[in-house]
Amino acid sequence: MDGVLQLVSPGPPIRRNTPLTVKATCDSAQADDQVLLRVDTINKQYADQVVLADVAFDIQHGEIIGIIGPNGAGKTTLLEALAGILPAETNDVYWHGKPLPPSRRREAIFYLPDGVRPYQDQPVTRVLSLFASVYRRSADEVAVIVESVGLKPVLHKRVHSLSKGYGRRLMLALGLLTPQPLLLMDEPFDGFDLRQVREMAGVLRDEAAKGRTLVLAIHQLMDAERICDRFILLADGRVRGAGALNDLRARTGNPTGNLEDIFLALT
Repeated sequence: MDGVLQLVSPGPPIRRNTPLTVKATCDSAQADDQVLLRVDTINKQYADQVVLADVAFDIQHGEIIGIIGPNGAGKTTLLEALAGILPAETNDVYWHGKPLPPSRRREAIFYLPDGVRPYQDQPVTRVLSLFASVYRRSADEVAVIVESVGLKPVLHKRVHSLSKGYGRRLMLALGLLTPQPLLLMDEPFDGFDLRQVREMAGVLRDEAAKGRTLVLAIHQLMDAERICDRFILLADGRVRGAGALNDLRARTGNPTGNLEDIFLALT
């Protein structure tokens, strides 16, 4: 479980608005107040199969970024490499302009994978209490998060008995309990219907409004368009476009296109 749901960090997680102190090793890595994290280059391959090729983008403080692409595009691999839990041939990431090696990523980044449920034999309330204890969150804070994600009806159920939707709500609650400034989530809306997606999108919007930065890997383009400030369009392991929807519309010459139109035009 360690390295996926990162219960233990090598040091205290950095506060959301505090730059991580890492000795700079590259003169070109200059701090930029607007850029929280810069992915300079990530390359990953298995044998002769290239999974990620020269992936690069910026993440700004307090925004919601959507990593967009079909199944097999490399979204999960990108999140795992970014979180520092998957070795990559090249993995150059900068935090406030200074190098952030994989060994220190968990101080700044918390990663919620898709399809994982921790401590399946434990009641939901006990799992929440464990996370609250590890990250020193009060009972009142836990209660607010439980209410916001709608977990009250299943607090005393065991994790393995939860429906897909409630399992997803639990994972979201665990992510909200963590203090890392950057939260990565793989398919956060999988298992939700339209109304539930809107509700959970509101929860994530509120989290971003508090100053947290979110990166969401999403294959449902309508969901992504509803919540994300900017998009990284990924296909065949390569970035095919990046920016806000209006920026991508301008690039494709389609001033009224939706995200699906833009993605098809650029890939």
